[in-house]
Amino acid sequence: MICLYGAWAKRFWATALALLVCLATAGAVNVNETQSLIPVGHTVGIKLFSRGVMVVKLMDGDTPARDGGLQTGDVILQCGGKAVTSAEQFQDLLQVQSPAELRVSRNGGELTVQVEPERNPEGVCQIGAWIRDSMAGIGTMTWYDPQTNRFGALGHGITDVDTALLMPFQDGSILPSTVKAVKKGERGSAGELRGDFDLTADLGTLYANTGRGVFGDLEPGADIAGEPVPVGEPAKGQAEILANVRGDQVESFGIEIVKLMPGSGDGRDMMITVTDPALLDLTGGIVQGMSGSPILQDGKLVGAVTHVLLQDPSRGYGISMETMLEAA
Repeated sequence: MICLYGAWAKRFWATALALLVCLATAGAVNVNETQSLIPVGHTVGIKLFSRGVMVVKLMDGDTPARDGGLQTGDVILQCGGKAVTSAEQFQDLLQVQSPAELRVSRNGGELTVQVEPERNPEGVCQIGAWIRDSMAGIGTMTWYDPQTNRFGALGHGITDVDTALLMPFQDGSILPSTVKAVKKGERGSAGELRGDFDLTADLGTLYANTGRGVFGDLEPGADIAGEPVPVGEPAKGQAEILANVRGDQVESFGIEIVKLMPGSGDGRDMMITVTDPALLDLTGGIVQGMSGSPILQDGKLVGAVTHVLLQDPSRGYGISMETMLEAA
């Protein structure tokens, strides 16, 4: 099973740099007060910048990073008492810190470690760790609330491709996206949507990256097509998803909700099976990039697609809308 925001593998601006040894708070969405939402189903580009920089890999052997106690998954927040804002800035700070005192976030807490940067043959101070400060890819917007201008997407969090940990959130935005091609899903091999997005044209800003979705506010004047529908609870039986799997088209495809698992966590409140021959022919079922595709049943918005089963791409999981809205 894998989550469906597949384009995270495209590392934004190649910001995983080799340092060889070398929320804005927002008003919460109250589920009881949310009477209706517009189900969207269109892909969007999403770019996210982390709070601090994440250690995604330590180099082999004895390195300053290992000797100082850094671990994969650590988020470096400060260097020498100065806030770390990007991978490039952190590398600059290392050039004037010896030893470098690092304030690190780990497993929900914070601690301080010291590393002694070493100079490579070019005279650059490095510590022997790969770090990342941002990511970007394509996913699907699930819902839009015309009353608040708020939106939700993905149905699961944005995780680092190397550590599988939730990316620590600083800020981010969504961008217009168009699907150019589809890699069809096969048994044991996840498919994916392949598309373009414009890094210069923000549609809205993110305010949270959570395990149940990413959330934000659209720019004033944003035009989201569709009519609001009531939010409901999923039930076993026939349903449909809205998905953008070619060009700019949002289409409806038939699915079946085969099992309910409320409160299971990790975006798996229900198991679904794609029954629509057109979608099976085009994508093989559920593919990466469809994460966030809204699930509709009996005229109500009941959830969003989140995961695919690798051994059978026609099947996967979805998060309930109630669960997603609680996180918003």
